[in-house]
Amino acid sequence: MTNPLDRFITEIDKPDREIDLAKAALYIAQIEYPDLEIDRYLKALDLMGAEVAQKMPETQSPLKIIQTINRYLYTELKFYGNGTDYYNPCNSFLNDVIDRRTGIPITLALIYLEIAKRIGFPMVGIGMPGHFLIRPDFEDSDIFVDAFDRGEILFTEDCRQKMMNIYQQDIPALPPELLQPITNRQFLFRMLNNLQSIYLNQPDFDRALVIKKWIESLDS
Repeated sequence: MTNPLDRFITEIDKPDREIDLAKAALYIAQIEYPDLEIDRYLKALDLMGAEVAQKMPETQSPLKIIQTINRYLYTELKFYGNGTDYYNPCNSFLNDVIDRRTGIPITLALIYLEIAKRIGFPMVGIGMPGHFLIRPDFEDSDIFVDAFDRGEILFTEDCRQKMMNIYQQDIPALPPELLQPITNRQFLFRMLNNLQSIYLNQPDFDRALVIKKWIESLDS
């Protein structure tokens, strides 16, 4: 049997659009949980997608679809952003986020993206500095979704305000490139970089060194 890093490398060697983010994220989780059953969590995501599909309104505008996902994730399943224990490594492992129903912006965004994918509603990750967002992948789409804050719907000005709150400084104008979609490899790099930063701050240098090898695999 190949090790998780080998499986991860096989996944990221695909054309970027074909990379299965959930599967790659679960390989990352196998760093901490070697016996993790990948299929169990992929099926959990499939079930979420199927249940949201059954709740779809007759008029399926982007806003109504987002509201339907929000009600399901945050009201029915009670997912929430873990603001009180933000730097717990569990928030970066997809299996833990599914089991505990809490995580950080990028892992909650991943669950949201996976549900959207399963109901045929294209969304993309937005790697805004300091906070991770998602948005519908439609031409001229001007709304963003904050999966960490119960699916709050944002506009560009809201994103600017959020960045000002994060960095505690005035940002007269938000450069458009900060709100551009990121690639799947960039998504995984950010996940791994978050996890490495957590381990460096603990400090847990052994685990941080392991994550470094995974990050390097994305650069090769």
